[in-house]
Amino acid sequence: MKVDASIPTHLSSVANAARAIEAAGFDGLKVAELNHDPFLPLTIAAEHTERIELLTSVAVAFARNPMTMAQIAHDLNAFSGGRLVLGLGSQVRPHVERRFSMPWGKPARQMREFISAMQAIFDCWYDGARLDFEGEYYRHNLMPATFTPEDTDGPRPRIILSATGPLMTKVAAETADGMMMHPFSSERYIREVTLPAIEAGLATRGRDLASFDLDYAPMLAVGATDEELETAIARVRNRIAFYGCTVAYRPVLELHGWGELQDELIPLNRAKRTDEMAALITDEIVETIALVGNPDAVVDEMRARFATFITRTGWSVPGLDADHQSELIQRLRAPVD
Repeated sequence: MKVDASIPTHLSSVANAARAIEAAGFDGLKVAELNHDPFLPLTIAAEHTERIELLTSVAVAFARNPMTMAQIAHDLNAFSGGRLVLGLGSQVRPHVERRFSMPWGKPARQMREFISAMQAIFDCWYDGARLDFEGEYYRHNLMPATFTPEDTDGPRPRIILSATGPLMTKVAAETADGMMMHPFSSERYIREVTLPAIEAGLATRGRDLASFDLDYAPMLAVGATDEELETAIARVRNRIAFYGCTVAYRPVLELHGWGELQDELIPLNRAKRTDEMAALITDEIVETIALVGNPDAVVDEMRARFATFITRTGWSVPGLDADHQSELIQRLRAPVD
């Protein structure tokens, strides 16, 4: 299991943070596309590190087109010596249409086409194939030599897709190099819903789970003292309540018999009654969706639940001394007996 850490997106602090994360022994560093572009901090991180992998977690695919995404992914991957892992996500319709002013189609179908178009572009750049992609959403059939990257001796960027529902999971398994699962999940949901869908999709390509990266960073409520743990649990309770309002995540609740919870959360969210939302999240829900306890107990629980099938995870516990942090990373990374 590879272990990743997140870095801040303020460009002035990226270099020091990236060096520290690499020195601590992490395998990768992640940047989300929230209030800043994810590629600029990763470019700075690439310049100030040597071995650590660089992940977008995630970049919004539909805010761009396959050509612009392929260009920036290629450039960062080539600059970093093949260390980019391009995590893509669809976002949701209001953000794509109203924040990015981009078209929204049928997201699973559009994402399948987006990744297929990127692969066709990479086939052109890396293998010399003629670019001739015609789809419902994207068309790419012009690539003069002037606009073809010349630094293509290294590997092409790896693509992993963020997915929760069965349709997007199928797209990930059939088109990408791996899948990033949303933290609003559970061990049972992954085993009973996600893994069978991935295995079915991989079978269409003649592949199996051993050749597919599965990234899952569960929610963590970690504290070394009772007070720290209480604060962490309250934070996770609020986060679960927020995600529980999203219709796309209802299947996770339904599997555990909590589907009607969403019907209560949505109107409270619209009324901004966040304290009442959090009060609906029981200890059972918290302990099912999140990992709760002191750092050592949480690492043991993470391995017990996920180590047999997760190949990549995230780990972030502020305040740990360097030696303890390094020890826990090594325990997460250790092979399964």
